[in-house]
Amino acid sequence: MQRFMMKSKIHRAIVTDANLNYQGSITIDKNLMELADILPNEKVQVLNINSGARFDTYAIEGERGSGTICINGAAARLCQVGDIIIIISYAIMEDEEAKNYMPKVIFVEENNKPVNKI
Repeated sequence: MQRFMMKSKIHRAIVTDANLNYQGSITIDKNLMELADILPNEKVQVLNINSGARFDTYAIEGERGSGTICINGAAARLCQVGDIIIIISYAIMEDEEAKNYMPKVIFVEENNKPVNKI
């Protein structure tokens, strides 16, 4: 059996920009992407704590160390600058691997700088 498991998440990031006219995606600071093991173009789920909106998109790299979290394209209508979001990546795992897998959880402070990792 295979299971669809949370691989990692960036918890309570703050949206720094929203660009309705971009082709789509979420731009994430490259440091945060690496810590959360999210690759460019990887599918992610975004949960908006302020509005309750949930949507899927793909990640693109933002400038390293910038703290950038930019919602692009149509999804920019679902988030506003200053909203708090959770960004989740998933992986399909065999049953035995899933039982022992520990997802990476990246907590950030107000400038989207990582504070610790589980």
